Order: sequence, then structure tokens, then C-alpha cells
Amino acid sequence: MRRILLILSVSALALCSCTTTTGGSASPSGPTTDQSPPDSTTGLPGPGVPKVDAPIDIAHFKQAPCDALTADQVAELLGPGVTPKADLNAPAGPSCSVNPPRVTQASVLLIFGNIDELGLTSVYRAKYKFFMPLPPVDGYPIAAYGLADDRVSHGKCQIAIGTSDRQTVDIGVAQSEDNIGKKDPCEAARGIASYVLDNLRGVN
Repeated sequence: MRRILLILSVSALALCSCTTTTGGSASPSGPTTDQSPPDSTTGLPGPGVPKVDAPIDIAHFKQAPCDALTADQVAELLGPGVTPKADLNAPAGPSCSVNPPRVTQASVLLIFGNIDELGLTSVYRAKYKFFMPLPPVDGYPIAAYGLADDRVSHGKCQIAIGTSDRQTVDIGVAQSEDNIGKKDPCEAARGIASYVLDNLRGVN
């Protein structure tokens, strides 16, 4: 559970980094769970969680998270002049944030989680207000999750891709203000997932 809350918190922070903020403090209530996480990684995936049949070794990207998107892909997604920023010490795991230099909320965040080794089972066990399994990409299972469904209201979506039964790559997407409501940001995140998966497999 701690892993999921940290990933969500880091995603929210990065995806809001280019927006105007007001005073005050936010204290969102996290999801609850009916059972504590197991003490070991045996029995994965958990009940109802899709199995990852072709695991990907993501060790390289935990050292170089921004290698998960090429420069051309970044330019296609967010325009020219965007420099991805890696944070190897992010609380939820090594991350790569991609934000345009202009003032906009548009952004992409990649997180290679290192809080636990429960993979998508962590996401499925959490009781999120917003949880939606998505069609897999190249056979790799994906689920969208969040404290709220922000797709239409804010143009935001977080997804987790199962790269193995024990590991995920999380992608947070925030659409530009002009694109909110025109395309499902979770589908946009799935599109990014296809790029990321190709690049992950390219080094294995």
C-alpha cells in the first residue's frame, strides 16, 4: 500500500508542476485495503490480476529512467525543446519527468517503482475511487488508477504497466489545457506505454 500511495503522490506532484497554485495545504485521503500486503512475493500475481507471460528486465531503466522515451518520442508527445529530467532518488522509485518549457500543465511522468515487489497486484488490491483495467499493450497488462477520475475534469490519468509479476512501470499523463475533454488521457497513456515497452525490450 505504501508503494501505491507514494507513486500516486509523486505523480500528482509532477503532473501539477506547471500549473498555477493557490495557498493552503492538500491532504487527500488515500485508498483503503481489506488486507495487509503479504510478507513475501509468493503467490503472484494475486487473484484476478493478469499474469505477465514475457517478463522484461527493467534494471537498466532504474539507473537511467529517461532512456524509456527517445528524444523523437518526447518531441512528438510534448513538442520540441523539452528536456526530460531524471530523479534516481524519487520516493516511489527512479523517475523521469517531461515538462514543456512553456506554461502548461501538459506533462509525462515515468516511475520505475522500487517500494515493493508485488507488481500489478498492489494496484489491484488497493481500493481506489478510480480503478479501470485497460486493454493490454503487446500482451502486457495495464490498469488505470487514482484517488479520483480526473480524465474529463482535469485531463489527467495514471496507469501501471505490469512488466513482470513483481514489477511495474507507472505512467502519469496530464494533457494540455486545449486538449482536455478531446481525448481520453488514459488512452494517451496507453499510447506512451507502447513506446516505453518497445524501448524497454530494446535493451534486453
